[in-house]
Amino acid sequence: MSRAALGPALALALVGLALASLAIGDRAIPAAELLGALAGDRASAPASAMIVLDLRLPRVALAALAGAALGAAGAVAQTVMRNPLAEPGLLGINAGAAVAALAGGLWLHGLPATLTPWFAFAGALGMAAAIWGLSWRGGTSSIRIILVGIGLNAMAGAAAAFISLFAEITALQRMQAWLAGSVAQARWETVWPLAAWTLPGLALALAASRELDLLAFGAQTARALGQRAQLAAGLAVALCALLAAAAVAAVGPVAFVGLIAPHLARRLAGPSHLARLPAAAASGALLLMAADLVGRTAIAPTQIPAGLLTTLIGAPFFAWLLWRGRHA
Repeated sequence: MSRAALGPALALALVGLALASLAIGDRAIPAAELLGALAGDRASAPASAMIVLDLRLPRVALAALAGAALGAAGAVAQTVMRNPLAEPGLLGINAGAAVAALAGGLWLHGLPATLTPWFAFAGALGMAAAIWGLSWRGGTSSIRIILVGIGLNAMAGAAAAFISLFAEITALQRMQAWLAGSVAQARWETVWPLAAWTLPGLALALAASRELDLLAFGAQTARALGQRAQLAAGLAVALCALLAAAAVAAVGPVAFVGLIAPHLARRLAGPSHLARLPAAAASGALLLMAADLVGRTAIAPTQIPAGLLTTLIGAPFFAWLLWRGRHA
């Protein structure tokens, strides 16, 4: 596929999958009623309009925004680490955001939903700073960052289990779907904060595309080209934490979207981040939207959390990447 056709093709795929997600479910929505509901006509088919506008559309929007944030965060992480296995979930950034959001939700009763992203961002940024600090030896290397991130990821999982152990059972039950990575509880009240965090983050990532292109050559080459490589890498990690935290606060710790989407984007868009970042965001959105659609229709009325399906897809993909690079 040519680079010129990539943008329209991804946009068409997003629109097509979104329409399919709005039409398919426990109650199928005919095309005429779907289009009427999207046009704002609630009078001719009020039940269909309520299902589309109040139930399914927020869910589609939440999955698209969260997937886009995770896809772009994964692309940034893989560039900074110069490692195709890097992604916010494996490095522990998602886990740090989840622990902070979980602690706020379980220990601070009545916490306003608008504050949850701030807790998640603090947790993600704290985890990113810990990874950066513990891997620093007069500079950083991708292998040290990966190993430290895996260790801290395990510690964050233990911290989440500890917090859950002493939490109120009713509050914990409310958090279970979120912990599994689900968009089932999507409401417009959760979509708007995610958009307010994700869209500026994606804009900042696009604005930094040239700096990310330089980082992809390695710190030594980037410095030779005039870049303050360590500062640029630190700011890129903070940007990765911002995007990952926004997604985790909204849908929970969804794994492997940040690993798969950048690989798809690299195949489709090439190495330039100006094209690769939008492709990674679109690929992430498609992955999470498709996982949610399959999860709520495969064995309906039982719903499978989208995070479980992305793990079932991502774990074999991760193993394949390891096998492919076994001689590297």
